[in-house]
This record gives sequence, C-alpha cells and structure tokens, in this order.
Amino acid sequence: MNMAEYKLEDMMHRPMDQLQGFEYCIDSNPRWGEAIALGFQHYILALGTAVMIPTILVPLMGGDDNEKVRVIQTLLFVGGINTMLQTLFGTRLPTVMGGSYAFIVPIISIIHDSNLTRITDDHDRFIQTMRAIQGAVIVSSFIQILLGYSQLWGICSRFFSPLGMVPVVALLGFGLLDRGFPQVGKCVEIGVPMLILFIVLSQYMKHHRYHTRHVPILERFALMISTILIWIYAFILTMSGAYNHRPELTQVHCRVNKSKLISSAPWIKIPYPLQWGAPIFYAGHSFGMIAAALVSLIESTAGYKAAARLASATPPPPYVLSRGIGTQGIGLLIDGLFGTSTGSTVSVENVGLLGATRVGSRRVIQISAGFMIFFSILGKFGALFASIPFTIFAAVYCVLFGLVGAVGLSFLQFTNMNSMRNKFISGVSLFLGLSVPQYFQQFTTSAQHGPAHTNAGWFNDFINTIFSSPPTVALMIAVFLDNTLDYKDTARDRGMPWWVKFRTFEGDSRNEEFYNLPFNLHRYFPPV
Repeated sequence: MNMAEYKLEDMMHRPMDQLQGFEYCIDSNPRWGEAIALGFQHYILALGTAVMIPTILVPLMGGDDNEKVRVIQTLLFVGGINTMLQTLFGTRLPTVMGGSYAFIVPIISIIHDSNLTRITDDHDRFIQTMRAIQGAVIVSSFIQILLGYSQLWGICSRFFSPLGMVPVVALLGFGLLDRGFPQVGKCVEIGVPMLILFIVLSQYMKHHRYHTRHVPILERFALMISTILIWIYAFILTMSGAYNHRPELTQVHCRVNKSKLISSAPWIKIPYPLQWGAPIFYAGHSFGMIAAALVSLIESTAGYKAAARLASATPPPPYVLSRGIGTQGIGLLIDGLFGTSTGSTVSVENVGLLGATRVGSRRVIQISAGFMIFFSILGKFGALFASIPFTIFAAVYCVLFGLVGAVGLSFLQFTNMNSMRNKFISGVSLFLGLSVPQYFQQFTTSAQHGPAHTNAGWFNDFINTIFSSPPTVALMIAVFLDNTLDYKDTARDRGMPWWVKFRTFEGDSRNEEFYNLPFNLHRYFPPV
C-alpha cells in the first residue's frame, strides 16, 4: 500500500489518556528480583544530585570532607523517607524525592550573611550556617503544607489546561540543559562514551535476544550496565595515571578517587533530627526560602504530571496534587529538622528513567527509597557508589531530561495547534521560560549577584529565586495568557474537553485505582 492509498484517519494518531507501551504501570509490579534491581538502579541515579548539592554548598559553609559526607548521608536518608511518604500518602505516583537546586540561591545568600562570615573558625561557621538554613527551610515548609492540605493549590490548578502545561512540563526537562552536556564536556573521555553506550543499550539493542525470564535486560538495566562499564573504564584511567599531571578541575571531574568520600565516610552512621543543633530563625532568611518552596512546588507539580504520564496513569486531579504538595511540605519540614542543607522536590532524572525502562511501578520506587535509607546508614558502602564521577550522571541526564521535556510536548496532542492563539501562547511561554532564567543566571555569574540587588536582601532572594526557574517562569506566562487571551469559546482548542473529567476525583473511575490512599485510609480522608 502506498501513501496515496492511506485514508486520512489512518494517518492520524488519536490522543490517549494513558501512555501505551509500558510493561508495568503504576499499580502493577515486576517480579521481586527484577523490582529490587530496578529499585537499585533508581537509587544509583538519585546519587548524582545527592552528591552534587552538598559538594557545592558544604565548602562554602566552611565544612570539610567529613561534614560533606555527613550531609550527603543525611540528604539520602531523608530523601528515602520523603519518597516513601510521597508514594504512600502523597500523590502515590512513582516519584523519587531528592534534593532541590531551587534552594541554592537563598542558601548562598544565607552563607554570605555578615553575621556568619565573621565567624573565624570554619567548623563553627559551618554549624551556625547549617542551623540558619534549617530554620529558614522549616519556615518555608509551612507554605507547602498550607497550600497543599487546605486544597488551595488544587483550586489554583483548575486554571491549568493542557496548553498551559505544555511549556511547564517541557521546561522541567529542557530547562536543565546546563546540567547536561556542559557537564559532560568537563570530562569528554568519560562523558561521551557513557552517553553513546547508554543510548545504544537502551534503544538500539533493546530488542536483541538478551532476555532472562522474558525480561529485556538491556532495555531495563541499560543505566546500570553502562554505568558499571564506564566506571571501570574511569577507574582504569585513574589508576594508570592518565590524570596525574592534568589540571585540578579536570581531576575533580574525571578521577574516581578525587571526591574523598570513601575515606571520610564512617562505617555506620544514622542521621537524626537536630544533629547539628537547634535551628536558628531569621525573618530575612525565611523570605528567600519561601520563594524556593514555591518554585519547588511548581516544579514538583510539573514532575507529578510527567510521572503520571510515564507511569501510564491518568493525570492527577487537583485533590491528589494538593495532597502531594502537602506531603511534600511535611518532607520539607523533615529536611529542616535533619539538616540536609537544601529542600526537596521531585527528582526529574528518576521521572525520565520511568520512560527509559518502560516501568512505572510504584513498588520499584518504594524499593529505591529503602536503598536510599539503607546505604545512607552504611556509610562506606554508600560512599563507594557515591564516588561515581558526576560526568557519568550528566551523560545520562542528556537522555532522561530530554524524555521528560518530550512528555511536556506530548500534551500538545490534546490541543489545536492550527490555532494562532495556541501557537502564540506555547511559543512565547517556552521561549521566555528559557530566556528569562538564562538572563538571571548569566547576570549572576558575571556580577556575582542577581539582577535584583537592592538593600532589601529578602526581596533580592525572592525575585532572583523565582525568575531563575524555567518551569516557574513558563507557568506564570502560560497560565496568565491562557486564561486572559481570547479565552472565550476556545475551550476545545485549549484541550479542555479532554481535561475536564480529570478536574475532580470522581470525574474518572480510574482515579480510585491509581490514587486512593492505602490501608483503607481513603474512608477516613475522602477526596473532596
């Protein structure tokens, strides 16, 4: 049959509520052996952010290698707890909760506070700075708790349409481009082979006959296999002296033993609340951190939308989104009590891994939470895995962030893209969602402070944090334009006929299957 013989309806792809082609969706589970291996793979992927954020912040706070290892352990431990809480009592979507880069701007502002920089002893300065960060994070957590459990965020989400969500979810992935190839380029001899090998194993060889009990090994475990092979390759380069006379920065990004994590890690250490001392509360610090909590809320909302798609679930209704944000606020409170040095949000890379493996099982993510808790207590073993060069993670991010961005673009299938109105809204919000944060980041790099630079430090932190987040900028522009620009008689073009049944919990019978609370708790906390 040639192309001329195809009927028009044969060439059209019908919009789908649930993404097809997944081996396991949100509430179906692989066999235990496969589930444990997949959970371990998600744990390995979560290490990239868990190591990178403390590596950036702890030295600025005055901490040494021992304190950096303790912060990494704490971040992983609390991340495991928050992931378990979110998958059990929050949205119940298969999302790993990890450290958030959104909090770095107000945290660096706290680090540079004159009351802290005048402390001469590095250890004392680290402790006092950590306690100040804890206090600000604790205050900011109540914003998410309030917006979530009061259902205010659910009410706000009723203004979202498929058209409005396109740039928000797309930029959740595409907006992280600075953590992709720019990091790979810092050690191309490791990063580029990792990128190529991961793509070859996960895509080109996924149909090859490497199956165990009908499990497609190369597709399911491409991340683990390629990471082990490239890690061994990096180890050989390190031990052979390939980097002995290279610049210090090259050694940091390429050597497997440069992080000093293994030698600094204790054999067993259990993080506990208030381990750094009682939190210190400053009003000025809290305002900037509240902005970070709002950014984290928006980015996590986009993450939940993407995770639902990649778990072959229906879009989470407003009630479920609010419940998830409230639970995330509880997690943020735990971050502050334990002292993780940052807040928490949905791990974008782990959302992308759902699509790469075609496994959206909730149980797999809960198993990964168990690994996060277990290896954070067994310090030496956890440090061994955490010593993987960040360049390896960055190579994988190039694929996984792209997958998440593509999920955002897939919402266009529910809209009419022959409409100039829709082209304007999606194009402008996508462009400004990338361009505005890029301006803020470039300005900060060159001037060593953000574009907002007044005598009111809290105001500076608030503005610089909000406008440094691509999904946040995209949401403000897209939702405003979508609800004000020629919005009458455009419901069909915006995708609202498809979206409307997911605006209430009772609107679709599948919501109960995917989002009901466990242990019959939905009887005591019915959806509203």
